[in-house]
Amino acid sequence: MASINRSGVVMKPNETLRLILTAVFGIVFGFLIGASLPSIGLSKINIPSLLSTIELPFHEDRNSGLATQVMLNYAWASKSGAKVNGSTSDSRTKNRSKIYVPTNPRGAETLPPGIVVSETDLYLRRLWGKPSEFSENFTILLFHYDGRTSEWDQYEWSKRAIHVSARKQTKWWFAKRFLHPDVVAPFDYIFIWDEDLGVEHFNAEQYLALVRKHGLEISQPGLEPNRGLTWQMTKRRGDSEVHKETQERPGWCSDPHLPPCAAFVEIMAPVFSRKAWQCVWHMIQNDLVHGWGLDFALRKCVEPAHEKIGVVDSQWIVHNVVPSLGNQGESNNGKAPWEGVRERCRYEWGLFQGRMNKAEKEYLAKQSIVV
Repeated sequence: MASINRSGVVMKPNETLRLILTAVFGIVFGFLIGASLPSIGLSKINIPSLLSTIELPFHEDRNSGLATQVMLNYAWASKSGAKVNGSTSDSRTKNRSKIYVPTNPRGAETLPPGIVVSETDLYLRRLWGKPSEFSENFTILLFHYDGRTSEWDQYEWSKRAIHVSARKQTKWWFAKRFLHPDVVAPFDYIFIWDEDLGVEHFNAEQYLALVRKHGLEISQPGLEPNRGLTWQMTKRRGDSEVHKETQERPGWCSDPHLPPCAAFVEIMAPVFSRKAWQCVWHMIQNDLVHGWGLDFALRKCVEPAHEKIGVVDSQWIVHNVVPSLGNQGESNNGKAPWEGVRERCRYEWGLFQGRMNKAEKEYLAKQSIVV
């Protein structure tokens, strides 16, 4: 005989019996679960955290026991929740272990700062023993623009030098590409000299002692006055260790503290301190390879320039005036190779001055400075 419950669902006698049996099974199962809880330890169960992440669906299913299903769902959710929380914790630990240091050099942000080496050097290293020794105070680089490198092996010192070869290039082209400030950072001074200089009266150690004594950041040895002299400023004086100013031809110096009467050395044999070279390197233009005009702008890299740029008289050199670089040019329209090179030098001088003037005007305009 059928009966009607309050919800209006007709239930058969065998279904009622199944429901009763299911309920009894759920009670017994719940008792067993409850009896095992003391052995787990309540301190290990975080009820609020479980409840905050578990949804308990509440619906009435005619074919299953509600109490049993909810309890099983809760037990399964508790076990799964522990795994989810564990994986989340592991993920957070992994995220914390990732390295990102924005103050590191560009491209090295994911490295720990202690392993970053942002500078290098030009020290030749032996292939055995400990990598911590340097045998000499100076490192020599020879920039070859004629491709003739092996012929220098007749000199013993050349065998310990670094040779870089690129045909028909100038020393300023080489310097821009191979003497980056981060490469020569371990060196106190950088000599960038032409190849046709006589050094019979020159001692590098004594020269640097005078440079330090007189506080020179940019310098050159005095030139023997009888050979290849262009500027009065670079002429060697026999009565002094160092000089920092001179008298030039009338009208050549608008200010006695400005080039070529002061704050001036030639590009033939300049010597830069590490600090000065950091500035000068950035001023060298990639496409202006002869460096003409650079000597008049060196003063922008030290302050006050008329005190920190000078000529060392007691250590001097001789300019032998060997036009070897000029011969690397090409004949054009009946002109000799050296004539084309000289025209390019003058043209670059004008370009460099124009770029410098433009850059300064643009900067001052942005700063709203009127000169």
